[in-house]
Amino acid sequence: MEHIRKDWSEIKSNDSWSIFKIMSEFVEAFDRLSKIGPCVSIFGSARTSEDNNYYLLGVQIAKELGSLGYGIISGGGPGIMEAANKGAQEANSPSVGLNIDLPFEQNHNPYIDQSHNILFDYFFVRKVIFVKYSQAFVILPGGFGTLDELFEALTLIQTKKINKRPIVLVGKEYWSGLLVWIEETMLSAEKNISKEDLNLFKLVDSSQEAVDYIEDFYRSNILSPNF
Repeated sequence: MEHIRKDWSEIKSNDSWSIFKIMSEFVEAFDRLSKIGPCVSIFGSARTSEDNNYYLLGVQIAKELGSLGYGIISGGGPGIMEAANKGAQEANSPSVGLNIDLPFEQNHNPYIDQSHNILFDYFFVRKVIFVKYSQAFVILPGGFGTLDELFEALTLIQTKKINKRPIVLVGKEYWSGLLVWIEETMLSAEKNISKEDLNLFKLVDSSQEAVDYIEDFYRSNILSPNF
């Protein structure tokens, strides 16, 4: 029992020192992204290949948003993230990569502006930065990480912890099963959300629909920091 208490004490000591690392990640990201201007975060799978229709759609959405003056923020890796940064560069708009140190899948894609390439150790710090500097969230097909980012944005808007922002789900075929479950089970059967919560996102199939939804939102709302 004594060695357990000793090990636990050492863990707590290390936790105290980790605060400085966490602070440094926040300070660097705040300093570098505060100068960019309004941005849109684009989420999606790291495993999507370049010839996949969703990859091509990600490039097009990012390019169209970039041409309207938005910077593009991605997770900095391959797949949909790469598509987002590629579209941003094609539009000559800021191309931001918020990368994360992982043992697999993740690496820097070549379409990130060097001055906007930031590496994180902590997922939660990275998610704060995604939210703080994004005027909208575009969600293309992805895995657990993409779902995490989607529900993070939905929860923060639902609970009014951040200002309302457009959340666009791209790919009706991909997302329809999840949305049926949300409506039939989460809402109707268990009443774990309100009917109004279904209005927090928009399901689309094309780049034009995605861009139009974001543009329509900001015809009656101002661009502003999330917190």
